[in-house]
Amino acid sequence: MERVWPVQDAKARFSELLETSLAEGPQIVTKRGVETAVVIPIDQWRQLVGRAKPNLKELLLASDARTETLVPPRQRLRQRLPLSFD
Repeated sequence: MERVWPVQDAKARFSELLETSLAEGPQIVTKRGVETAVVIPIDQWRQLVGRAKPNLKELLLASDARTETLVPPRQRLRQRLPLSFD
């Protein structure tokens, strides 16, 4: 169950915040009443990051082409001034 922690409480009881995130799941930290951050266990973070990035196999097997993520944009070339032979 998510619990909301004001930033002052989160700072004062940081160890408890970490333990609660490990035992109960994600914990929300608010600053001036606005949800600002979430503390989650590292294994959940790695799962989320892993799901967010497609791997090469998924890119190659996808039905639509996604070449814009594989090829960096081209740079504009500078023109060189011609050499003058005096």
